[in-house]
Amino acid sequence: MEDGYRLPATLMRGGTSKGLFIRADALPDDTEQWHPLLLRAIGSPDPYGRQTDGLGSGSANSSKVVIVSPSRRDDCDVDALFGHVFTKEARIDWSGNCGNLAAAVPLFAVMEKLARPEDGVATIAIWQANVGKRILAELEIFKGQAVWQGDFRIDGVAFPGAPIRLRYLDPAGDCSEMFPTGCLLDKLKLPDGSQVDATLI
Repeated sequence: MEDGYRLPATLMRGGTSKGLFIRADALPDDTEQWHPLLLRAIGSPDPYGRQTDGLGSGSANSSKVVIVSPSRRDDCDVDALFGHVFTKEARIDWSGNCGNLAAAVPLFAVMEKLARPEDGVATIAIWQANVGKRILAELEIFKGQAVWQGDFRIDGVAFPGAPIRLRYLDPAGDCSEMFPTGCLLDKLKLPDGSQVDATLI
């Protein structure tokens, strides 16, 4: 990677999280170069745990990246790849999803013209690439832009905004995925020798 690489990105809040949103086509073609670039942008690894020299803030809910691209699928508008950046380690976890930042994906998609919904209440279909699931996001569009002002409030966020509703389609998959042991009820043995009934999901 050349020194002084410029990375167009947007720091956005979604729910009670913040993350760095980046178009996939703004990143190097060689995906091996993504890791050091994204770590440096967030400010990890930081032995002091603050990410002062980066866009993270030393908190797990703000040390995140989302890479968005036009979808390769016919049934989605955009693909989203989520990465949770470790604060003190040179590591990015690509194995899961962040529901909070999933709510910001449609905003970024509209802002970057990766999706061009009509005015009114629009639905943007997201392919969550980490977990291989479809998410439908509903938001209001006015004059081609996402409406972000409103009186909708959520706990943990100081100011109100416009609501974004997410619908997770088939979030659990089949029952074998929902119940990893294959049983609706398991008996767990506690350290004192007693047992407790539990459903593991």
